[in-house]
Order: sequence, then structure tokens, then C-alpha cells
Amino acid sequence: MLIFVAAERRELEGLLRHVHKIQKVNWPLDFARRGMLNGKEVALVANGPGPNLAGAAVDVVSERATMGGLVSTGFCGGLTRELEAGDIFLATEVVGVAAASIPSTDRSFKTGKLLSLDRVVSTAAEKAGLASQADAVEMEAGAVAARARQYSVPFYAVRVVTDRWRDSFPLDFNELRSAGGHFSRAKILAAALRKPGVLPNLVQLNKTTKRAALALGDFLADARF
Repeated sequence: MLIFVAAERRELEGLLRHVHKIQKVNWPLDFARRGMLNGKEVALVANGPGPNLAGAAVDVVSERATMGGLVSTGFCGGLTRELEAGDIFLATEVVGVAAASIPSTDRSFKTGKLLSLDRVVSTAAEKAGLASQADAVEMEAGAVAARARQYSVPFYAVRVVTDRWRDSFPLDFNELRSAGGHFSRAKILAAALRKPGVLPNLVQLNKTTKRAALALGDFLADARF
């Protein structure tokens, strides 16, 4: 079974459109579904942002299914000028952890090094400081790569760019996580109400991520792992 691991369900919405015979499974995760994709059995799981939650998600799956491969997927931020919002990014290496396999596909994509951190890189200034290390940044791939090595299964990191090297988020989402590491919707709403000027930017960010999720899903559905 091929396992797609994301931080949040919304990162998997585009792929879900292509999965057949979807079944909800009672796994202790934020989101878990099984189904068929291109004639092969797959599982789509999400357990929150960051390495701890992503690693725990893989451990849960390993106890309940035979894993034939792990795909770390979802959103990422671009660190270089070559990456634009909506670009599909395939990691050739997760910095400091492992190289990644590249699926076969006829669709266009970009490749490079992926940096995996346990924090949101929120500002253009932060991105500039990381650009010498990698081409893109996210929060879960490092942990999923480590689990792939632990469980001796193929590893892929397939991401879609949602924010460019020059973009800053309207809020510091690091301050809006719960004690367990999840993004707190209540904290995000409260922060937005305290700064009503950020609401248009949050609305635009939501639209961008929805489009990105659809593009990511279309790519994953056509890829051959």
C-alpha cells in the first residue's frame, strides 16, 4: 500500500478527487482514508504539522497496514526565484536526512533540495536566510524520510509551492499552534480579529492553497510511484 502523508486534510483534497472506493478508517489520526488510485491500494493520512506529528502518523499506519512506500506531500514555501506559487516541487534530497525517489510522470515539475523544519518560515527575510541551504522549505518530510529508512520502504517528497521567496505570511503561525503542535483555529481567528487588516491576506492565502491542493492532486494522480 502506498501511503500519502500530509499535515492537514486540505492538502489532500485535490488527490481525494481521484481516489475511488474511499473508506474512512478508524486510525488514531486527524484524518485517515483508504481507497484505490490507478488500480492500486492507497492510504491518505494527516496528523498535524511538524516532524513529531508526521512521524507518529507513519508509526500508526505501520501498525495497521503493509506499507509499500511513503509519500510526504502537501504545501511548501519557495526559497529561490525559480519557484512560483502552484509549481509542483519534487525533492531530490531532504536536507540532512535522505535522498528521495522521483516518480515517473508526464507533467511538468521542478526539483531540488527540500529543507524540513519544525516551524513555519513566515517572512521573506527568513527565507532569504535559508536560500543557501535548499530550494524549498516545509515541516514534515524529514520525519517521513527517517521513517521510510526505518521501515525500509521507498520515500518520495512531492510538494506544491504556496508561497514564494518574496512572500511573507500575514500572521506568525508559529505563535498560533497548540501545545500538541497543531495549528489552533481559535488562536488564528483571535489573531485575525485583533488585526482586521490581515483578513484580506488570509482570504487570498486560503484561495491560493485551495488552487495549489487541486494542482497537487492532479499531479499525484498521474504520477507513477
